[in-house]
Order: sequence, then C-alpha cells, then structure tokens
Amino acid sequence: MSVSTNELKRGLPLDLDGVLYQVIEFQHVKPGKGGAFVRTKLRNLRTGAVVDRTFNAAVNVGLAIVERHEMQYLYRDGEDFVFMDTGSFEQHHVPAAIVDQSASYLTEGATAVVAVYEGQALSVELPASVVLSVTGTDPEVRGDRVSGALKPATLETGYVVQVPLFVEPGDRVKVDTRTGEYITREK
Repeated sequence: MSVSTNELKRGLPLDLDGVLYQVIEFQHVKPGKGGAFVRTKLRNLRTGAVVDRTFNAAVNVGLAIVERHEMQYLYRDGEDFVFMDTGSFEQHHVPAAIVDQSASYLTEGATAVVAVYEGQALSVELPASVVLSVTGTDPEVRGDRVSGALKPATLETGYVVQVPLFVEPGDRVKVDTRTGEYITREK
C-alpha cells in the first residue's frame, strides 16, 4: 500500500526502503519558484532515531500497516516477555529491549497494547496508571510528620518509588507509568 505525501498525518507509519518510520512532524512548502515539497521529521520505529526527509509533493510513499492488539502479560521466558492476544488467544514472545521501561509495571495478568508489524512486536503501551502492591518500605519514625516527606517503597515488580510516610507494606498504590511517580494509595 502507498499514500501520497499530501495525505501525511502525525503518527502515520511509513515503510521507506524496508525501514519502518513514524511521522512526527510534516510541513507542506510551496516556494515561489519551482515545485512544492513536503518536509518531514520521521522516527525510526526499530532504533528510535529521528531523521529529516524531504519529498516532492504528491509523490506516493509506502504505508506500513501496524496492527495494535490488546494483550495480556502471562510470564517471563528468559529474556522474552510472553503476551497473549485477548482476541485470538495466540501467544507472542516480546524481547525485553522492546518492553523496556514497561517491565517495571508489568504483573501477571496485566493488559497492554502491543503494536505489531509483520508479526514482530514494535512497542508495548501500558495504561496511564497501574495499581501495584507495596512489598517493603522503611519503617515510619514516630514524630516524623514533615509535610510532604517521602520514603522509598519497593513494589511487587521490584520497582522502587517514592511514597508518603503513611504507606506501609501490603498497601496498594497507584503509580503513573509515564513518569514513574506515586499518585495515590488505593483501598
């Protein structure tokens, strides 16, 4: 499949010379002299590198069909994370390099959206926040009631987050998956 450079949009996946890119920015330019062109900024979806490319206007470029599937995290198999497609029940092995930072928030049974291109996983996207159990914290010191004081807490995934002094082991806390910060304690 192909798409005209006049129809480019942010987030559109492109296949250029066998390399997968995503459009970050684009600008149609019509100089006073000569033909119009489209200036783009593209992110390589495999390496994360950002490149600038210029195309003539109305030229067709390869459109990549990236499928997004809701999947459930099952278990870890060596260096891979095993996810199950909730629609087809197929299991997919996703390399740790692709899961990356998301591994800090994944528990068995958690759901995530996995972007797949030609059978290979490109990225794992988690919800904006997740609820995890606290497995260990420093004990609260009596009289230590400084407003806004924080202490480190280890979550069930092994991730360490700064929490208020009143949070104890066994509590469940909501954590922002984009910033890694504590949001609130859950009941």
